[in-house]
Amino acid sequence: MLHLATNIPAACLEGKRDFELREKAYFALTWGSGVEEDLAVVAERFLLQTRAYWQTWVKHCSIPTLFQAETIRSALALKLHCYEDTGAILAATTTSLPEEFGGQRNWDYRFCWLRDAHFTLSAFHSIGHFEEMEGFLKFLLGIVRARTGAGKSLAPVYNLGGRLPLPEQEHPAWAGYLGNAPVRTNNQAAEHVQNDVYGEMVLTLAPIFFDERFLHLRTPEHEELLEELAVLCHESISRPDAGLWEVRNGWKEHSFTNLMCWAGLERITRIRAQGWLRRLPFDPSQARDLAAAALAAGAQEGVLRNGPSDPSLDASLALGAILRIGDREIALRTVQEVRQKLALGADGEAASFFYRYNRPDDFGTPGSAFVICSFWVAQALAQLGEKEEARRILAHATGAANHVGLYSEHFDPRRRLQLGNFPQAYSHVGLINAAFAASPAWSEVL
Repeated sequence: MLHLATNIPAACLEGKRDFELREKAYFALTWGSGVEEDLAVVAERFLLQTRAYWQTWVKHCSIPTLFQAETIRSALALKLHCYEDTGAILAATTTSLPEEFGGQRNWDYRFCWLRDAHFTLSAFHSIGHFEEMEGFLKFLLGIVRARTGAGKSLAPVYNLGGRLPLPEQEHPAWAGYLGNAPVRTNNQAAEHVQNDVYGEMVLTLAPIFFDERFLHLRTPEHEELLEELAVLCHESISRPDAGLWEVRNGWKEHSFTNLMCWAGLERITRIRAQGWLRRLPFDPSQARDLAAAALAAGAQEGVLRNGPSDPSLDASLALGAILRIGDREIALRTVQEVRQKLALGADGEAASFFYRYNRPDDFGTPGSAFVICSFWVAQALAQLGEKEEARRILAHATGAANHVGLYSEHFDPRRRLQLGNFPQAYSHVGLINAAFAASPAWSEVL
């Protein structure tokens, strides 16, 4: 049973009549049992405890010297995307908010994408919180143990309990946000092959073997998991897949997948050099070089392209600089090309927002900026030594927040319009990591 306790007179509620509010009103909606203590005392105590908890949590965050308020707000948003019961990390907490008004790009994001979880954990690492990583590792181990019918492969997305969010359904009787249909539940992306996830999962486990604070996590179980992910990463080089943007038709080889395979295998090579992963059935340094060659095969005129058979640009390849690919010149030229060819405008704020790509996909050509792309470009520029330019882009990109500092998935700076699901963990991750990369050290400020 549901119980509602309140200090407002029952006659006012039952009669649905107006009344003058002269003191604080308290409400407690409970399930199964009511509030037995004095309602005002309980509510005030809970409020004080809640405020104290979050103030303490923020106090224990590392923050950059610039964009401090934005970083704190984003950190709080990411923390609230973590489901502590299972360790799953949500991509967003909403479904079917339109990427384009009147279009078909309305998706259910209330699930744990492995890729998004990796990026979220990278932001938690930046702010110095690590309990979320330990929770997610338990979630990942549970998924690995429960696999059936698909060999050793991993799906790209799971629900909070570690199951596949299938089947994707449309609900024609639901009007949708501002009349934007279709409204969907579940997500067909769970059926995709998205091979970049293996590299990203290696990157998620890598801190355990590089950071002495995680000595207690260097267990045979985690080592075995990392070895298995390394094998899957090796096997994924140059394989066609749906890519990180989850194209539903026309799978192909993607440079982003090869980039993540390279990044994972590069870390595996260094971890093995420390004496771990001796059971690997292949030489990780040779596999790393194979992935590097596959990535280079997707470059044209010194710029990373979407893939060997697709010369279009993709903003995600700005991550080449962030992940420290060996060829700095290619990383720099790729970022420059993204800025020139994928920006929504040539100057001002519009020049700081970027399309994911400008090629047609299953639903046409994207019509708005993908928010994290601005932060990827800013972080990449900072990594390449262009910190002033990174800060300029960051200053513009933070304008995509709403009045309480939350970011959506997409943004149209021309209409000042947030689009896509909200709040989007990806966008807040991008802000945090870019702010750290673009900020001077505290020793230069204090």
